Amino acid sequence: MNEHSIRNIVIVGGGTAGWMAAAAFSKLLDTSATQITLIESDEIGTVGVGEATIPPLIAYNNMIGIGEDEFLAATQGTFKLGIEFVDWGAQGERYFHPFGEHGQDFRGVHFHQLYLRERKRRPLDDISAWSMSSTAAALGRFARPGPDARLPLSQLAYAFHFDAGLYARFLRGLAEQAGVKRVEGKIVDAAFDGGSGHIRSVTLANGTTLSGDLFIDCSGFRGLLIEEKLGTGYEDWTKWLPCDRAVAVPSRYSGQPDPFTRSTARASGWQWRIPLQHRMGNGLVYSSSHISDADAEALLVANLEGEKLADPRRLSFRAGRRRLAWNANVVSLGLSSGFVEPLESTSIHLVQSGIAKLLALFPDKRFDPAERDEYNRQMQDVFEDVRDFIILHYKATRRDDSEFWNYCRKMDVPDSVAGKLDLWRSKGRLFRQGRELFGTASWVAVLLGQGVVPETHEPAADALAPEMIADALDKMRLSYRRMAEHMPMHGEFIARSCASNRNGALP
Repeated sequence: MNEHSIRNIVIVGGGTAGWMAAAAFSKLLDTSATQITLIESDEIGTVGVGEATIPPLIAYNNMIGIGEDEFLAATQGTFKLGIEFVDWGAQGERYFHPFGEHGQDFRGVHFHQLYLRERKRRPLDDISAWSMSSTAAALGRFARPGPDARLPLSQLAYAFHFDAGLYARFLRGLAEQAGVKRVEGKIVDAAFDGGSGHIRSVTLANGTTLSGDLFIDCSGFRGLLIEEKLGTGYEDWTKWLPCDRAVAVPSRYSGQPDPFTRSTARASGWQWRIPLQHRMGNGLVYSSSHISDADAEALLVANLEGEKLADPRRLSFRAGRRRLAWNANVVSLGLSSGFVEPLESTSIHLVQSGIAKLLALFPDKRFDPAERDEYNRQMQDVFEDVRDFIILHYKATRRDDSEFWNYCRKMDVPDSVAGKLDLWRSKGRLFRQGRELFGTASWVAVLLGQGVVPETHEPAADALAPEMIADALDKMRLSYRRMAEHMPMHGEFIARSCASNRNGALP
């Protein structure tokens, strides 16, 4: 530490984003020299509808030393092998977007190119039959691969479903044990430093003033510091992502919990279904220009599989991102930094990514503009990559049964999406840069799943002997199936390893 080192970090807001930041900072920064304070008010509710994640969360939990079974038991969590999409390409169709890869590449040729060539020779199952994660999901089974797992089990990738409120509570306990100070209160004002234009302190409703060197804005959509005080601005993406409302309600269910999220397309949006240990999470994401709030709520309740356990909760949002994720001495995380609807369960990942990048570019009191600019560039890349992948789901539809889907199918899309679609439609080519979250396998799953089939395959696939490839594909598919059949049922695995001791009551 020196005279330029950050001494006081103030996190504005709790919830998942705030406590993820607090837990990470308390673990990875020198808390003997840096005080971390989190301000939250019990009067202000959190959104807390996000309950599904993607595999990178495993790295975050490992980074701060969270045991997986302990975490799942504390949050009523289950395992997630991917997302089942129903009625997205066309009504009556479904497909699976698995975590992990499809099959195995041969001599530098992507597996999906071999699959495309082979399906011209003979009828083939959906490409998901060549995924360890999707094969296990289809049978309702799960097993943890472990670091020494061999093929095909080593190709199984997974994430989690959990109660976001319980996760925040769990992280709070870890953070406070590590020295994070929680202050109850509602922020009513902030003071600026006249010379630098940075935030110097915040004032609570009871008159308490808290000073800080670095402020982390986790105040939700309002962006208390990043927007209301610094006027950072917001880039609106609603022309590509027209959904602007959500309604959520938990329901009762029985039986084995599916090891996957389900997304069912509706006439004006889509419905999520997320199985936890103690309840089912349900919600409807929709466009208020195409359906009223009352009708959306009625549609959701009518499509629940069990008794609803609470009154529906409504949420309004505007898809987009803050023009700067880091402005002056304020870094925004979570909803303060932007929002992309939870179709691919990326909300918590965007928080995690922001934390990791901030730690890699952690400033001192001089706040080097080069560090800030690099952070903003990297976060823009992450947000836009997620945006493009979500846009793909809407654009790559053949549905024409409603005004909403007609709009989505016909809308102009960003060049970054249009270029990928053009390359794919010709010869099934996809080029993914290193920083992008969703790799080739994910784009292949959605494109083929929604009926966007290339005219042909790349020429390199024709250099491999057809008989050899046909035999290899058959053996791979059989190996995935046999491995999955030997796995325990998902519910049985949870019961043995990470069952919650809670009584099942809602938090």
